[in-house]
Amino acid sequence: MRTRYGPVMRGLGLIGAGLIGLIAAGGPAQAKGPDGRPKILLFSHTTGYRHASIEPGIAAIKTLGAREKLTIVASEDPAVFSADALKDVDAIVFLSSTTDPKKPESEWLQGSKREALQAFVHRGGGIVGIHAAADSHYHWPWYGKMIGGHFARHPQGTPTGTVTVVDAEDPTTAGLPKTIKRADEWYYFDDYDVTSKLLVTLDPASIGEKDVNPNPVSWRKQFEGARIFYTAMGHTNESFSDPNFLRHLTAGLHWALGQK
Repeated sequence: MRTRYGPVMRGLGLIGAGLIGLIAAGGPAQAKGPDGRPKILLFSHTTGYRHASIEPGIAAIKTLGAREKLTIVASEDPAVFSADALKDVDAIVFLSSTTDPKKPESEWLQGSKREALQAFVHRGGGIVGIHAAADSHYHWPWYGKMIGGHFARHPQGTPTGTVTVVDAEDPTTAGLPKTIKRADEWYYFDDYDVTSKLLVTLDPASIGEKDVNPNPVSWRKQFEGARIFYTAMGHTNESFSDPNFLRHLTAGLHWALGQK
């Protein structure tokens, strides 16, 4: 089991639906692929722990892309982080794209690649992080701020827990049940950005944890011009055939694109 312990985010009781209003609709002007559809870079390169769910995730996201009229381009080549390669990309999905926290040299976003991602964010490109996208680039503080938190630890295994939709009226959670029981690897976070719009939480007691406060699972935020959507769900292969998870992910992608 990969477990790294760090400060656990507390005090979510201070966060209510009124802390942050809905972020204004209307997103960046979309670059559009050659077929006229928004172009999504689906990036799943790993230098840390590699999740078995990456391949089912790629297949599921390609399927939803076809259904939602999005052009999905999957890559595991860090060279895609260049100004030229990103110029016609509308959103980037980081699918459990880990690095090794003990090895700074494992971080592929260095030098001009960092500059390319920052330029993409600053021009209003969308970012979607799935599960271990938060288990990446620990030695680049900007990356953690972009995602909204860094992985600190997780309880053993993939216990069945109860998640709660915080705001059923949010475009990323509309249509989901108020509470859902599902199995996953449940992340706790360092440096969770409490200014994020909290979307879904986990009841720690439902997985045998002693925490009193709900644990953040999904959130969205604006960051330096970009729309960021992150969900910690997605460790298991089954996540990518779960209608509720896919509905949430699809809506989060549309929101990151400025379509909701």
